[in-house]
Amino acid sequence: MEQRKVSDCRKMPSEKNCSVVISGTEAEVMPLVMHHVINDHGHTDTPELREEIKNSLTNE
Repeated sequence: MEQRKVSDCRKMPSEKNCSVVISGTEAEVMPLVMHHVINDHGHTDTPELREEIKNSLTNE
């Protein structure tokens, strides 16, 4: 079974004090997190942002 990954907005710098947590496999989490950071936090989709998010994922 594939390791579940977690993205927790509380652990990232944010002006919104966002508390969203997304968990699942990396393949499931990455598109959801990208959608969230682009649409809710106003970031631009770049390879650097994707790499930063991927590196910030933790094991559940």
